[in-house]
Amino acid sequence: MSLPVPVPTRRAWKVWQRNRDSFFKTYLVNFLPPFIEPVLYLLALGYGLGMFVGEIDGIPYVSFVAPALLAISMMNSSFFECTYSSFVRMYYQKVYDAMVATPLSIEDVIAGELLWGATRSLIYTTAMLVVLAAFGVVALPSSLLVIPFSFLAGLLFSSIAMCFTAISPSIDTLNYPAFLFITPMFLFSGTFFPLSVLPQPIQFFALAFLPLAHVVAVTRSLTLASISPPVFLSSLAWIGVVCAVLFFVSIHLMKKRLVV
Repeated sequence: MSLPVPVPTRRAWKVWQRNRDSFFKTYLVNFLPPFIEPVLYLLALGYGLGMFVGEIDGIPYVSFVAPALLAISMMNSSFFECTYSSFVRMYYQKVYDAMVATPLSIEDVIAGELLWGATRSLIYTTAMLVVLAAFGVVALPSSLLVIPFSFLAGLLFSSIAMCFTAISPSIDTLNYPAFLFITPMFLFSGTFFPLSVLPQPIQFFALAFLPLAHVVAVTRSLTLASISPPVFLSSLAWIGVVCAVLFFVSIHLMKKRLVV
């Protein structure tokens, strides 16, 4: 039996606009983390730990870590937006029920949520890039390409997050993917040390099943202005294909959950 393909319409942007307006009502709180976090990580890891590490593959450790901070921000901002925040809107605030009572379809509502998750990634990445550029740890102008890429990466993690939201019976259950999926990716995706130092099976697992490993590879290539076409294109293709599949799968799962 073939899986029906959800078809959102342009009305999905109405959901995006609703979330955007809600976000900017508390902009002071929302914009604080992407400016403070990179400073703390750079000082503690980049410069602090970097004093002992020195260089990795000829790259100063602080410059090696900087693109990983951007990739982690893409992941966290979009994933947690489309898990905990989306669950609250769906289950506790009944926002989805209210929106579906209008001409918006379920497909429009979920697609709008996913697009907003991707936009959160773009906003946070842009803010962090400003800080990293001020520290002089990213190459310009190639690093500016990270901004449009962050939308694609954010859409990938938003789609993954929405799949978990669709199958989670309670908001507490979302702790499982947060600790068992996000935390391992945070540590073992080439973020703070190269994947090449890990055993071969773990390297294969990371590249096959951990999206952050590919996001880090693309981000690091752009921010260091050292693009290796085979690695860059293969990672970009992996992200694009998996994102397209999970975008529609997440909408299908959410529709299955919401239609009773």
